[in-house]
Amino acid sequence: LLETSPGVAEVTFVEKEPAERHTIISWEQKNSCVLPEDLKNFYLMTDGFQMTWSVKTDDAPMPLGSMVINPVSKLCRLGGSSMYTLPNAPTLADLEDDTDEEGNGDKPEKPHFDSRSLIFELDPCNGNGKVCLVYKHAEPVVSPDTEIWFLDRALYWHFLTKTFTAYYRLLITHLGLPQWQYAFTSYGVSPQAKQWFNMYKPITINTTLLSEEADSFVNKLDPNKVFKSKNKTPVLKKKPPSQPAGSQKSHTSMTSAKTSSLAGNSSRK
Repeated sequence: LLETSPGVAEVTFVEKEPAERHTIISWEQKNSCVLPEDLKNFYLMTDGFQMTWSVKTDDAPMPLGSMVINPVSKLCRLGGSSMYTLPNAPTLADLEDDTDEEGNGDKPEKPHFDSRSLIFELDPCNGNGKVCLVYKHAEPVVSPDTEIWFLDRALYWHFLTKTFTAYYRLLITHLGLPQWQYAFTSYGVSPQAKQWFNMYKPITINTTLLSEEADSFVNKLDPNKVFKSKNKTPVLKKKPPSQPAGSQKSHTSMTSAKTSSLAGNSSRK
């Protein structure tokens, strides 16, 4: 599909050998958890996944799409070590706040950076965030239930899917477009990424998250709403009743006659 799309060049798929079963078992023993069955079967077919594609430009092809699933060796835990090599350096667990809102209603409980959750990086997202495999309940025993979450650059969590298989389908149907994971956040993709979405529309049933108007990023100024509080009802001044033109002339002539007669009487006196 990508190779037949207009402007697409250099579609590259990196074939990988299946992961050894003992490699998966050693990973599970090292991290004291069991991989989900669908992800384990995926690794037994191919140790990771990588497909990239570019678009044609005037000078040279420009890399655009990227689909990545880390191999078992790079399925590393997040939040387990210091961000710096200095003593007493802060960790991701220091970001935990007891006042964070827990899951209620249709919003699932967010993962924790501390020991309450186990978080492993599935996709580095080209530096735009991280897609993570999350074991949300790690105390006192790690629960086998896992979910796929997106951690953005501001270290906020966004729920993606319940299973790895569902996430893998999302990854394929979105064609690895830049920042496609942000379509599942409250603030959406950037205007630049939106242009690529318009050119290479994802093959997805989740159209409500992507079908926005083309001018949705343009500020619209409605003067009626902006200046609504400043509009005051004008005070109408009372005007004398309108009179016909002829009556006005006769009235002015009578007034001038009166004033002249009064002036004559005063001069005689």
